[in-house]
Amino acid sequence: MSESKAMILGAAGTVLTADEISLYRDERPWGFILFARNVQEASQVVDLVASMREAVGRPHAPVLIDQEGGRVQRIRPPLAEKYPSAEALGALHRQDRQTGLRAAWLMSRLHAFDLTRLGINVDCLPVLDVPVEGASNVIGDRAYGFEPQVVAEMGQAAAAGLKAGGMLPVMKHIPGHGRGMADSHHELPIVHAGRAELEAHDFLPFRAMKDELMAMSAHIVFTALDPDQPATTSPKVIEDIIRGCIGFDGLLMSDDTSMNALKGTIGERARRIAGGGCDIILHCNGVMDEMRAVVAEAQPLAGKSLQRAQAVEAAFGPGDEADETALRQEFQGLFATA
Repeated sequence: MSESKAMILGAAGTVLTADEISLYRDERPWGFILFARNVQEASQVVDLVASMREAVGRPHAPVLIDQEGGRVQRIRPPLAEKYPSAEALGALHRQDRQTGLRAAWLMSRLHAFDLTRLGINVDCLPVLDVPVEGASNVIGDRAYGFEPQVVAEMGQAAAAGLKAGGMLPVMKHIPGHGRGMADSHHELPIVHAGRAELEAHDFLPFRAMKDELMAMSAHIVFTALDPDQPATTSPKVIEDIIRGCIGFDGLLMSDDTSMNALKGTIGERARRIAGGGCDIILHCNGVMDEMRAVVAEAQPLAGKSLQRAQAVEAAFGPGDEADETALRQEFQGLFATA
C-alpha cells in the first residue's frame, strides 16, 4: 500500500474497460467508489469489485459506496431492501430515544449484510450534518434531526452497526454541511455564522465521533474560518478546525472533485485538495479524461496520510455472528409499531 496514490476513483459502468484497468494498474488508487450506474446484479457487482482490487494488486483495497437509506441508496431492490431515511430514524428517536438508537444501529448492521456480500467494505455513513431552517435540501431528510446531540448519538449508533458487520464508516461532511443554503453539487454554499455558533452546533457531532477512522470534507465556505476557500481546500479549516478544534486525526477525504462548488479545471481542483491538507482526493463520476487529470496531481501516500490509510486497512475484518433474518424482522417491527 505504500505505493498507492492518495486518491479514490470511480468507474464508468458495470464492467471495467481496458483503459480503466490500465489506469488503475499504472496509477494505483488507494480505493474505489461505486454508484448506481455500476450496479446491475449481485454477481456482476462482486466481479466488478474483484476486478478493481485485482488491478491494483490489493485484495482488501477499500471499496466505498453511499448507502444511507432514503433517497441516497445506491444498492436498491432487489439487491437490497428500500431503507428509510435518516429523518425517519430521527422521528423514532423523538418518540423514544432507545428505539431510535436501536433503529440506527440495526439499519447499519443490515447495510453491512447487503454490502459485504458484494465485496464492498466502506459505507459513506453517517451523515452528521445538522440542518438549520432554510438550508438547501441537499441534506434535508438525510439528517437525523435538528439537534446536534441527537445527530451525534444517532451517528454513533449507525457507525457502530457498520463496524459490527465488518464495514467501516465515513463521517460526512466535516466540519458540517447543515447551514448550506445552496446545493454544493451545483454551486458553492457560503456560511456566515460565527465560530462560536459553529462550534456549539455544527461541529458537535464530529467532535463526539472524532476517533472514527475516516471523514469526508464539506465543499462549503465558512467566512468566519476562511472567507476565501471552501473547507475542502482550506489549510486553515483543515488544520485549525478539523484537526485542531474538532480533534479528528483520521483519514480525511475530499467530497467529490467533480462537484461544481469547486472552481477551476479538475486538475486544478485536485491540486488544491491535496495542497489544502486532505489525505485523499475523491473523484466519483468515472469520466476517463477527468480521472487522468486527477492522477496527474495525486501523490503517493506518505507520512501521516499513509499512517492513517494503513490504520483504515488494518481495521478491516469479519463482522460479528448475527441472525440476519431476526435483525431484519426487528428493524421492520420498529417501524410497524411507530
